[in-house]
Amino acid sequence: MNLGTIPDVWTWLTDGSNWSGADGAWQRVTEHVFLTVTSLGLACALALPIALWLGHVGRGGALAINISNAGRAVPTFAVLVLLTMSPLGKHGDWATTIALVLFAVPPLLTNAYVGIREADRDVVEAARGMGMSGWQLLSRVEVPLAFPLIMAGVRSAAVQVVATATLAALPGGGGLGRIITAGFQTYDTPQVVAGAVLVALLALAVEGLMVVVGHLVDPLRKRAVRGAAAAPGADAVPPATGGTGAAEVRQPEKSAAP
Repeated sequence: MNLGTIPDVWTWLTDGSNWSGADGAWQRVTEHVFLTVTSLGLACALALPIALWLGHVGRGGALAINISNAGRAVPTFAVLVLLTMSPLGKHGDWATTIALVLFAVPPLLTNAYVGIREADRDVVEAARGMGMSGWQLLSRVEVPLAFPLIMAGVRSAAVQVVATATLAALPGGGGLGRIITAGFQTYDTPQVVAGAVLVALLALAVEGLMVVVGHLVDPLRKRAVRGAAAAPGADAVPPATGGTGAAEVRQPEKSAAP
C-alpha cells in the first residue's frame, strides 16, 4: 500500500453510504462481534472447567495441554474448509464457529491450568488445613489466586478470535471479512485496507475491554476494596456503652498507700 491510498481509505471510512444497509459496515461489525462472542463463550465453557479441575487435582493436565497445543499446528483455514465441506457447512456459521472454538481453546486451557498449578501452595495448604472442601478450595482460594493468568488467556483468545473470524467470509460467512473479500473482487484497494483497519480497531477495542473487565471483576481486588472499606479508621474510638457484650474501657487501679 502506498501513501496515496491513505486519503482514499479515510474517504471510504467516512462515507455514510458504506455504513448503512444490509451489506454496510455496521452490519458487518455486528456479525463479527456476534461470531466472536459466541465462539469465545463456547470455548470458555468447554476449556475452563476442564483446565480448572485438572489444575486442582494435579493430574492429566500436561497431556491435555499438549493435545490442545498440537491443535495450533493445524491451520485454522484448513479446519474451516473441511468443516464447511461437511454437513455443518449447510447450517449457517456453525462451521466457522466450531473452527474458532478449536482455535481459542489452547490459550484458555493452558493459562487456566498453569494458573491453578502455580497458585501459592502455602496458601492452598493452609486453606486445606482449615477444613475447606475441594470445591471451596478451588473456588475461594485457587481461582482467585490464578485469576490474572486466567484472564490473560481469555484476553489472548478473544483477540485471536477477532482476527481469525475474518476468515469466515471466505466460505460465504458474515463479518468484517466480507468487506475485504468484496474489495478484492472489485480491485478496490481502499476498501480492502479499510476492512483491515476495522478488524484491527475491533481487536484493540476487545483488548481494552478485557483489561477493564479483568480489573473490575478480579476477586482479590474486590476483597481488598471491601476489606479497606470495612476496616475502622485510625482515629476510631470504640463506643463506651454499657450492656451485655459492650466494650468497656477500664482505667488502671491506683494502689492504696501503705
